[in-house]
Amino acid sequence: MSGPRLPGDSGHYPTTRPRRNRREDWCRRLVTENRLTVDDLIWPLFVRDGVGVREPVASMPGVERLSTELLVEAVAAAAERKIPAVAVFPVTDPARKTPGGEEAYNPDNLICQAVREIKAAVPNIGVICDVALDPYTSHGHDGLLHEGQILNDETVAVLCRQAVVQARAGCDIIAPSDMMDGRVGAIRHALDAAGFSHVKILAYSAKYASAFYGPFRDAVGSASNLGHGDKRTYQMNPANTDEALREVALDIAEGADMVMVKPGMPYLDIVQRVKAEFGMPTFVYQVSGEYAMLSAAAQNGWLDRKKAVLESLLSFKRAGADAILTYFAMDAAKWLSEGA
Repeated sequence: MSGPRLPGDSGHYPTTRPRRNRREDWCRRLVTENRLTVDDLIWPLFVRDGVGVREPVASMPGVERLSTELLVEAVAAAAERKIPAVAVFPVTDPARKTPGGEEAYNPDNLICQAVREIKAAVPNIGVICDVALDPYTSHGHDGLLHEGQILNDETVAVLCRQAVVQARAGCDIIAPSDMMDGRVGAIRHALDAAGFSHVKILAYSAKYASAFYGPFRDAVGSASNLGHGDKRTYQMNPANTDEALREVALDIAEGADMVMVKPGMPYLDIVQRVKAEFGMPTFVYQVSGEYAMLSAAAQNGWLDRKKAVLESLLSFKRAGADAILTYFAMDAAKWLSEGA
């Protein structure tokens, strides 16, 4: 076989040229396979006690813990940007933390107050509430702890109470992130029995015992409670993929309306497998460690912040995600509105 011909030769090598479809901007847009839009974004926010409090999270540059009235202002700004939903996480006063996490199902706890105020001021944005005990327990675990063991069924009973008070406050999507066995079905039953059959469940179905959660634990104040403990007896082994499919299948069977993979970029293969296998609304969480890495690299001039963030978000869409929880949501919404 003769080699490639040089320009000007009469030959026709090669006949297939993928670069033809990349030549002009209009053509690149025509053949684009995946698109990121503002409709794909969910903005996680942190709420804390007080008035007029705007407290930076040191390990998450640009992220703040907000008192309730400032949180409501932030949610209103998100609605202006057409972001469909926010996920709100409480920073609980240490004095209210107990071994049993009783504050989790206090109908007047911080998260319930915040949800009521959000829904009163910004009724047309979706509000997602995490269901887990780690913001409320003095030991920092997502479940009840007894003699060094996390109690599954006893924890699920508490999670059901937590879910109902959040739904009563106006939460639109209950998001169990605890990884206890059977909790989705139990919460679905509890919500239905309490008259909240319309409230959706977003199951953290494949939540891994990841090293990428550190800044989040700083933000909600659970890192010091957990200490040197770990969550490997209930969160998934990062080495496993088939197990993720089993977990997702169980949650779907128990009544989950959407499923979640967490963390994000280190687990794109899981996102792809879950979406391909089940065809369910599949969400992904670009977690605090991912945010911190990209932010730090951009601050040091090692990455172009806008380009790197949008590329990372597009990778979730390419893998099959329907929605992305990301601390970059407001920036991404702005960039996308500008035609990024």
